[in-house]
Amino acid sequence: MGIDNQGLLAQLIRELVRLPGIGHKTAQRLAFHILKTDKDDSMRLADAIRAVKDGLTFCRQCHNIAEGELCEFCRDPKRDRTKILVVEEPSTLYAIERTGGYRGLYHVLLGALSPLDGVGPADIRAQDLADRLKDSGVEEVILATNPTIEGEATAIYLTRLLKPHGVRVSRIAYGIPVGVDIEYADEVTLIKSLEGRRDL
Repeated sequence: MGIDNQGLLAQLIRELVRLPGIGHKTAQRLAFHILKTDKDDSMRLADAIRAVKDGLTFCRQCHNIAEGELCEFCRDPKRDRTKILVVEEPSTLYAIERTGGYRGLYHVLLGALSPLDGVGPADIRAQDLADRLKDSGVEEVILATNPTIEGEATAIYLTRLLKPHGVRVSRIAYGIPVGVDIEYADEVTLIKSLEGRRDL
């Protein structure tokens, strides 16, 4: 039995397919699951989505997800305000925060430079970052953009933009993960490991 392409179920599937990482088959499974579940369960999901859209925004200062004007990190007086770690997306920020190894502030670009996709400097929050440095007491900006062509281009652009502000601009190290034999690492990872070497 085929699904009516104009019906309510088809409309739900079309909306689910628009989510990142969701193909047509997965969207179809999710749609049938929603259809089969108790109405209260489905309404809780709908209410949670509505609450996120109504109650969350981006932090005025760092562009992280926030429930008010400022996110939890920008509001926290115990954070080290001499350091700002720059990430492309909020998901990366939370991954770094889970490590417990960083206690400074953040800045979320909400993207990376990608001229082929029409994403230029005005489309990421780079100038907002430069503006944050004025009379802020920030001593170091740590770039944690992804190790992709777009992430590297963004890091180079940010370095040129931020250096005139008199702050130290550093880049997180990339290299061989703990527990992996060196012989199995790809060439790019090996090159980055050699470039990121440090004294012992």
